[in-house]
Amino acid sequence: MSTQTIYTSELDLVKGKVEMAHGSGGKAMAQLIDQLFLQAFSNPWLEQMNDQASFSLPAGKVVMATDSHVISPLFFPGGDIGSLSVHGTVNDVAMSGATPKYLSAGFILEEGFPLADLKTIVDSMAKAAEEVGVAIVTGDTKVVERGKGDGCFINTTGVGVIEGGLDFGANQVKPGDKILVSGTLGDHGVAIMSLRENLTFETTIESDSQALHDLVADMVEAVPEIHCLRDPTRGGLSATLNEIAQQARVGMQIYEAQLPVKAQVQAACEFLGLDPLFVANEGKLVAFCPADKAEQLLEVMKAHPKGQEASIVGEVTDDPLSFVQMQTAFGGNRMVDWINGEQLPRIC
Repeated sequence: MSTQTIYTSELDLVKGKVEMAHGSGGKAMAQLIDQLFLQAFSNPWLEQMNDQASFSLPAGKVVMATDSHVISPLFFPGGDIGSLSVHGTVNDVAMSGATPKYLSAGFILEEGFPLADLKTIVDSMAKAAEEVGVAIVTGDTKVVERGKGDGCFINTTGVGVIEGGLDFGANQVKPGDKILVSGTLGDHGVAIMSLRENLTFETTIESDSQALHDLVADMVEAVPEIHCLRDPTRGGLSATLNEIAQQARVGMQIYEAQLPVKAQVQAACEFLGLDPLFVANEGKLVAFCPADKAEQLLEVMKAHPKGQEASIVGEVTDDPLSFVQMQTAFGGNRMVDWINGEQLPRIC
């Protein structure tokens, strides 16, 4: 449905700026929705123009996840806040074994933000959603005064369905389980750090931002005995392992020699005094599965384009203290603790 005939002029998506009126609920806001969001996200649910979306779901357990994206800068090597907002929420849904179906999108825009940049972000979201096969079915737009935001923040909520009675979660993780990662660690964080004003350094590393639903589908089909999946975003692999160790009341042992880390990421971390284990990822997952299924699962992951650099990196141990430890490349052992403080704010 289009209402663009009521407007005296077209929205200026080349030189125009976000104005307070674009969040007022009046004609300017209607024009922004009609000539930008509706055109990019067009689908039967959104075109009903209600304050909510009504849709049917196939049989199964419903999964819902929400995520707010405040990344700085908005555009980075390998992606932008638009595609990231889709990938991040789709991955949160997919880590349950669910098939992502629908997304909502809420925008908080700062007065004066270029409409050309907003169009680029919206188009990127639309492309990412189309590639995943999810529909953006409802949304919201708010505008804050100049200086009280940072260009563009996006909240996305995803809905998916688990079919076949799958039940993944930290409570399923057991001593003896193997720990696998789907690829190289720290790519996203290093790509973002390379653009920060006070950290500028040269690198060709791009963010790994991508949707993992298709990789998860192949993994689940081959090894339904998987116990838990997580995407190691903020806090990196370290935070993910410690979180699951605490929830499952187990320990973990990983091996530095088996961790997949690109040479440029390792070099950047050494230059900045950081640990790749603490650096964020946006297109990788961690899997826990029974030891006798680990090699089969690894083979399936490596056969997928998004898992070609997958590796078995450790195992779950029986430890009432829930310690995560790493055997170093030199044969020693050290604790892998939670990150203390904020290594890099505004990472996603």
